[in-house]
Amino acid sequence: MRFSLFAAVIAAGLAFVGGAQAERLTDQPLVDAAWLKSKLGDKSLVVLDVRDATKEGNPYEKGHVPGAINAPYATGGWRAEVNGVPGMLPPVDQITKTIGGFGVSNDSHVVIVPQGTDSSEFGAATRIYWTFKVLGHDAVSILDGGERAWEAAGGELSTEVVKPAAATFTGELKKELLATTADVEKARTDGIKLIDGRPAAQFKGEAKSPVVRVAGTIPGAANLENSKLYDTDKASFASKEAVANLSKNLGLKSDEENIAFCNTGHWASVVWFGLSEIEGNKNTKMYDGSMAEWAADPARPVEPGT
Repeated sequence: MRFSLFAAVIAAGLAFVGGAQAERLTDQPLVDAAWLKSKLGDKSLVVLDVRDATKEGNPYEKGHVPGAINAPYATGGWRAEVNGVPGMLPPVDQITKTIGGFGVSNDSHVVIVPQGTDSSEFGAATRIYWTFKVLGHDAVSILDGGERAWEAAGGELSTEVVKPAAATFTGELKKELLATTADVEKARTDGIKLIDGRPAAQFKGEAKSPVVRVAGTIPGAANLENSKLYDTDKASFASKEAVANLSKNLGLKSDEENIAFCNTGHWASVVWFGLSEIEGNKNTKMYDGSMAEWAADPARPVEPGT
């Protein structure tokens, strides 16, 4: 393993808070390893390593992108139980404080680094990306292929634990990206497409998540399995053309209103990211509560998907 020569420089850059609004480093939702390497040391850049610890230990401690901050998805405070519904967006004052604690200010350009194992693991990055977007912070990107792609490209690894200086981060909900249960009920009435991002077995009611009361889906929903949006072998997200073809197969026009959902808004974030950020359909919302919230009330209909 090689150790970074940049770590001290990056750590110093991460401590920079204040001053004029930083220029957005890129408007691309996905960046590659070469781009990220070229930006290491930029005072605007904050790299968040969102990989979770496993039984083998903490992958961050074993090696990470130089200067990256340990911000694990499952335990970093990115999601919370709200009104009995698991995995929700925490209250704005809570999530903004969490983000600031990772050294992210409104002047920062954030690059999110998952492991890149598969679509479900990559969902940690898309969910956190959506979190920044829904708070009105557009200067955010994901390293395509995650740590896998970084290492495959010969990227340096550091084992230095970066301790960021706390920053001030503010946000305001962009409701055009967030669907509520009421929005989903209205969408059913208005004929707006609902896109279920879960595996086909869950969509069809043949299996279910333990956090969902009953098996099945929201009546009228179409199924776009999140796994179709990420190439596990190549560690890369689907291209714009590939996402457009998936949309076409659903009968979804490139600018048509739709709401993505799953069990808790995790797999749905993969679908939302594909439709909204890669294909460019900005009329895509994500139902944060998803089936965990929808099915909790027996009065709301649930049926096997077809």
